[in-house]
Amino acid sequence: MSNKKGAGRSPSLDYLKSDDLKPSHLKSDHPQLDYSKLSTYSIKDRKSLVSRDDFARPWTKGAGLGTFFDRLPAILAGKDIRGVIDAIAGAARKNRHVCFGMGGHVVKTGMAPILIDLMEKGVITHLAMNGSCIIHDFEVAFTGRTSEDVAESLASGSFGMAKETSELLNQAISRAHDQKTGLGRAVGQLIQDLDLPFKDSSLTAAGARLDVPVTVHVAIGTDIIHMHPGFDGAACGAATLHDFKTLASTLADLENGVFINAGSAVILPEVFLKALTLVRNLGHKVDDFTTVNLDFIRHYRPMTNVVNRPTQGRGKGYAIVGHHEILIPLIAAGVIEALE
Repeated sequence: MSNKKGAGRSPSLDYLKSDDLKPSHLKSDHPQLDYSKLSTYSIKDRKSLVSRDDFARPWTKGAGLGTFFDRLPAILAGKDIRGVIDAIAGAARKNRHVCFGMGGHVVKTGMAPILIDLMEKGVITHLAMNGSCIIHDFEVAFTGRTSEDVAESLASGSFGMAKETSELLNQAISRAHDQKTGLGRAVGQLIQDLDLPFKDSSLTAAGARLDVPVTVHVAIGTDIIHMHPGFDGAACGAATLHDFKTLASTLADLENGVFINAGSAVILPEVFLKALTLVRNLGHKVDDFTTVNLDFIRHYRPMTNVVNRPTQGRGKGYAIVGHHEILIPLIAAGVIEALE
């Protein structure tokens, strides 16, 4: 066997140039494009999506909150948040419905005082909740605290086993069944009747006190009280069906109003869509209204069932991504400034 360098190579390859090994379309003699023939236009004649007229303006010390909103950029979410504020304030001025749908996270981020204030001012005319909301709402009214450490309690089987939460909320469900009323009203009235120490922080109690509808839309099996022996599924189903019909009555009169979904990724978007199609089927004109989704990420159902599908026509849908504990107080403050 030869050990000479290059032994075993085909002699013919020694005479090939590097360009000869390239595909024809990569050879160096490939003709170049004639860039001198490029067609251009003046930027002054072009439509541009961003203008300096829409830029944010620096803050001036001592300026008011209204000035803050005026100085936001009229671009993307800066424009949208002003559109949301204008829609809510406009609906309130015209005595149109502002329906606030929510998941339990809204309560857990401390938003109850903000929402109660808007209920008292006549801005929010309807609260729609998923089943977890009444748990957090009740626990805040009862102890001033809520939201257990699920990771810590799950392994031991103690998750969701708070005695008073289950017993009293299931009592409210039984009361709703006996009185043939909705679940939201029954929970709020029970908190009022028991004169719980922190009832002033309860959304359902505020609804009962102010006669503002608070509807609870339950998916059985999703909430801790459903695990307890005192839970009556039939009574709960009847109460939440009552609340679905109450929500539908509100949505039948949503023209020129606003529906907001905050922190409910599945239940409220689905309930809203079904209630809306129900009232349209019954002949109610619900075409020109505003929908809003507020959450820290964008989910499929809120975007599809709240923001996009229902507003096809004359409506307008907004989706603003951010934290509830910042967005909701900010929007509420903007609405109050606009109305005063």
